[in-house]
Amino acid sequence: MDRTPSEPTPAAAGTRTPRLDPARWEAVLARDAAFDGRFVYSVSTTGIYCRPSCPARRPKRAHVRFHRTNAEAERAGFRPCKRCTPDRPSLPEQHGAKIRAACRLIEQAEYPPKLGELARAVGLSPYHFHRMFKSALGITPKEYAAAHRNQRLRGRLAGGATVTEALYDAGFNSSSRFYAVSSKVLGMTPTEFQNGGADAEIRYATGRCSLGYALVASSDKGVCAILLGSDPKSLRADLRRQFPRARLIEADKGFRKLTAKVIAFVEDPRKRLDLPLDIRGTAFQHRVWEALRRIPPGSTASYAAIAKAIGAPKAVRAVAGACAANRIAVAIPCHRVVKTGGALSGYRWGVKRKRALLDKEAKT
Repeated sequence: MDRTPSEPTPAAAGTRTPRLDPARWEAVLARDAAFDGRFVYSVSTTGIYCRPSCPARRPKRAHVRFHRTNAEAERAGFRPCKRCTPDRPSLPEQHGAKIRAACRLIEQAEYPPKLGELARAVGLSPYHFHRMFKSALGITPKEYAAAHRNQRLRGRLAGGATVTEALYDAGFNSSSRFYAVSSKVLGMTPTEFQNGGADAEIRYATGRCSLGYALVASSDKGVCAILLGSDPKSLRADLRRQFPRARLIEADKGFRKLTAKVIAFVEDPRKRLDLPLDIRGTAFQHRVWEALRRIPPGSTASYAAIAKAIGAPKAVRAVAGACAANRIAVAIPCHRVVKTGGALSGYRWGVKRKRALLDKEAKT
């Protein structure tokens, strides 16, 4: 289930909230573990209370009451079910604790730990641990370790460490291995990164469109930003925030042809938009953005569907975060992602523009 009822602030222990009962009962019928910890239900004929995911035979609705907490159910005279043990940490909570422990081990290790070492440390088999970790976070332990190492590297370089000091402190075993991936990790050479990207050049141009204005920016690797807004000045300020130390150069007429191509695509999504892209983000964000690019024009997908498509069905919020972090509008079509049921959700450049883009695509 993707719907989560909004819990009101309790006025007093034992206060009933009848308007939530249908959604709660639906969760009990579905044995939906996503609702574990949000409420428990008691059964008058047995005198016990259970989690929503309890695998026991479902009771009749007339015998069921809902309680916000275990304590509330126990004050009402009910005892915990021995099968689903609602008075103990749930299986997802236990798994979550193991994953958090593994993340701490990765973050504290001098070098990225091996899968077997992590699995043994949390008391799981390597296969089960790997599957559980990826399901919860959307990335593998190896990808998590790499992302943490890269983040530590950026921090050390930004803090004034030499490249040699930074690469070994971050956990790279050799300088040759580091330099082989340094441009991919940093988006530029290590020296350029130490200088805050001050030597990097980003060319840009703005143009009017039916959505207001569009700004297109490109590094030497490809288009690194397509921003939408109400006026050129705010778009330039947004670009400066995205690339604070780069040299921004307002482009010549030749570059403006690229801007015109992007604007033509905004106005008519039937046109092709084959652009070299300089996509900067985490491994998880890249997976989300690639999934967005596979959504055909005129179609939409829910955040939950995208999470499932990338093999991380529980990472719905992380998918929404990756969509919000996208700085390349239209070419990475985060406007095609909607809530389950089709309702429009937030959009970096405004829900009105999101609706307008979808309306244009629906007419093609």
